[in-house]
Amino acid sequence: MTSTARFEAAFPETTTVAIVGAGPSGLTLAITLAEAGIDFVLLDKLAEGANTSRAGVVHARTLEVLEQLGTAEQLIDTGLRLNRFAVRDGARPLVQLSFAGLPTKYPFALLTPQSTTERVLRERLEALGGTVHRPYQVADLAQDADGVVLTMSTGERLRAAYAVGADGMHSTVREAAGIGFTGGSYDESFVLADVRMDWAPGAEEVSLTLGGDGVFVVAPLPGDGYRVVAVVDQARAQAAPDLETVRRLVEERAPGQAVVHEVRWSSRFRVHHRVADRYRAGRVFVIGDAAHVHSPVGGQGMNTGMQDGYALGRAFATGDLDGYEVRRRPVAQRVVAFTDRMTRIATATGAGRHLRNAVLPVLGRTPAFRRRMAYEIAELSYR
Repeated sequence: MTSTARFEAAFPETTTVAIVGAGPSGLTLAITLAEAGIDFVLLDKLAEGANTSRAGVVHARTLEVLEQLGTAEQLIDTGLRLNRFAVRDGARPLVQLSFAGLPTKYPFALLTPQSTTERVLRERLEALGGTVHRPYQVADLAQDADGVVLTMSTGERLRAAYAVGADGMHSTVREAAGIGFTGGSYDESFVLADVRMDWAPGAEEVSLTLGGDGVFVVAPLPGDGYRVVAVVDQARAQAAPDLETVRRLVEERAPGQAVVHEVRWSSRFRVHHRVADRYRAGRVFVIGDAAHVHSPVGGQGMNTGMQDGYALGRAFATGDLDGYEVRRRPVAQRVVAFTDRMTRIATATGAGRHLRNAVLPVLGRTPAFRRRMAYEIAELSYR
């Protein structure tokens, strides 16, 4: 990093709110503060924003939030609007959910890469006069009765009235504030891949395929791509699955339904299910993955984090800072329980699998069940 680049990324010595982490949750908080006229500094350890897709779906409740921040329509223009979510055991349909009748202006799931979501949010932040200060790694944080001092790895310091950790599962801010992160992890790994492939069910729905080998999710992406998510055991895990590995996974999980032509990006990660013991410790708050992590089944993670950012921003604007944890921590507990339940049902084997395959089609014929599941996935329960 040149001295010129460091100078261009320089931040003031003091601010009202220091935000550590410029992912979707940190950007959403920054925009909400900017809209309210509250001074902030947004720091990120990366030299540039994300350029991979990672989270690939934006749900209805998040679009309602983004409408308040002036970004919903721009983001919608970048992606695919789908209103069907199908659950299968192999090629056998079990349940089909529809978002079409939900009580929202946005009765669909928006499929768009996280990199695009972040770009749209950064553009909105810049239009409001804000910026992301890069690259700054927060090495230490200390608070007193009047504020918080953040010390960078390079020695620079920032004094703020409040600090917010939006810096992910391994949050430096959360750990420095002494906030516990209770939970555990799944035994399996999750493989994530963006691919070009022929997919028999087509690009009109998100498919969750269940089977003895584990969870397999296929979601269309803008253009000619698909997002593939698959559970694998540790013995078969690769850091970045190659084309042959992805082809084998797809054939095992959905035999005869797909032909993979290209892997554009892939990753593997262990999945945890954890919730911060507190969302506030004095003058320090946590949002997003710093506050909660869980299974990717259902695509809830980024959405819940962005809603955290908006809720905390509004709490600063209204002066109801104590209300933030009261409102948002129960949401995280509910999301973690919901995604954990979905993951365990999806990975059931033996008698559990047979019971699941017998019960789900019966439930799926019940309109109330389909509506409740669609409502939960769309996160409309968290208004």
